[in-house]
Amino acid sequence: MQSRYVRWLIPIAILFALAAWIAWPSNTSIYIPVGEGAIQRDISVREGLDLKGGLQVLVEADLPEGQSVDAGAMQATIGIVESRVNALGVAEPLVQESGSRRLVVELPGLTDPEQALALLKQTGLLEFVDTGPVSFPEGTLIQTDYGKSTTESGSATPAAATASGEIATLEATATTSATGAPATTVAATGTTDTTATTEATPTGETTAAATPAAEATPEGPVYHTLMTGAVLKSASVETSGGSAMVAFSLTDEGKKTFGDHTSKNVGQFLTIVLDKRVISSPRIDDAITGGSGVIRGSFTLEEANNLALTLRYGSLPVPLRIAESRTVGATLGEDSVRKSAIAGAIGLSVVAIFMILYYRLPGILAVIALLMYATLTFALFKLIPVTLTLPGIAGFVLSVGVAVDANILIFERMKEELRAGKKLISAVDEGFRRAWSSIRDSNISTLITCVILFWFGSQFGAGVVKGFALTLALGVGVSLFTAIIVTRTMLHAALDNIDFSERHSWFGI
Repeated sequence: MQSRYVRWLIPIAILFALAAWIAWPSNTSIYIPVGEGAIQRDISVREGLDLKGGLQVLVEADLPEGQSVDAGAMQATIGIVESRVNALGVAEPLVQESGSRRLVVELPGLTDPEQALALLKQTGLLEFVDTGPVSFPEGTLIQTDYGKSTTESGSATPAAATASGEIATLEATATTSATGAPATTVAATGTTDTTATTEATPTGETTAAATPAAEATPEGPVYHTLMTGAVLKSASVETSGGSAMVAFSLTDEGKKTFGDHTSKNVGQFLTIVLDKRVISSPRIDDAITGGSGVIRGSFTLEEANNLALTLRYGSLPVPLRIAESRTVGATLGEDSVRKSAIAGAIGLSVVAIFMILYYRLPGILAVIALLMYATLTFALFKLIPVTLTLPGIAGFVLSVGVAVDANILIFERMKEELRAGKKLISAVDEGFRRAWSSIRDSNISTLITCVILFWFGSQFGAGVVKGFALTLALGVGVSLFTAIIVTRTMLHAALDNIDFSERHSWFGI
């Protein structure tokens, strides 16, 4: 019996040491060398808007009050808005739906609210750009002549003229590499890839020789916009031979423009750009004069769906307006963190004092388990990661009380067995056994409540409710481990090494 519990103490001690290392405030990353490489992960504490400060914006559909908003269009709008706020470089931005017509956007740590508001109000611009022999990786920022005068744009089509020596060099490099494998191809519906030597590679991949052209900056070459997303009639995912591709159709205006261009530029690249950022750069395989075609590549089904969604809704399917914006100061966030830390320390101290005074030895062991519980929970917050907000911290502090509930049930059962005249070891085992059903049921009911709260927060855009539910659920899960496994192991280890048979006062009797 003694060796069994001593063996349990060793992995518990290792687990606690690992959790303490992860939870240590100054530890912000994990680096583990593996062979020639390494596993590296950021484990810094993620702070929400109310702790870090920043901007909270409520945007809503700019449509007549009685007009309904299509759910698919709203989901596409969320994706586009997320892409825009991610481009701001904000840590842990949050974009979630609030009802059927509104979005809540939280931008922690934002220093330029005007920039964010201007970005969110933009309609969005989807362009089909003639990049000649140049294929750009996904995410590349390029400059186009759309909306510019002839003087501003200069030589708009790179394949047509050499406005500077730099542009000529980039074109020459790209032309040399054009025989390499392109990222994707675009062809007329029902046709096959006519380039026998080409094998499509995942979206965004280019040959090494094309890299200089792919690093275009706003000061680099200006490419000609053939047409915008306004000429797209539809875009959907199709499968052929187990591979996914994106089928599209055009309006009558787009059919003529697209047909003329593809007839004259077979083998060249027609790059699809959203807000001046490349989302795909397919090569023209053949003339597309029928007003419909397909974009082929080594797409996964998810990648093809994302591209089709962007093509359908690239120009914000739902116009938005700023309904409300609120700036949260960093000073308020720091003050909230400080007060929350004080509240947590007071709560932990009061619980610890009560457990020690009322339950004596079991109370001391329960406090040790409680400290381990707090360390494990905070380590999980950093590993998952969980974005900490004030409601989230409240959920964590509440779970401290939940963490000792199980111990109190166990210790009270144990005291009843001791009063009934049972031996100490038997009373301890019986206390844990008889309390388990009550502990299980109470914690399951709490977890069910957390699931309901989390769902409610997801459906109605109540992020504060989601944070509270998540931290409380994690706390309940960890508390079950520390109360049932850790406390029991330490209690048995103490009883196996010290004779308490005549010292029932140590157990609050």
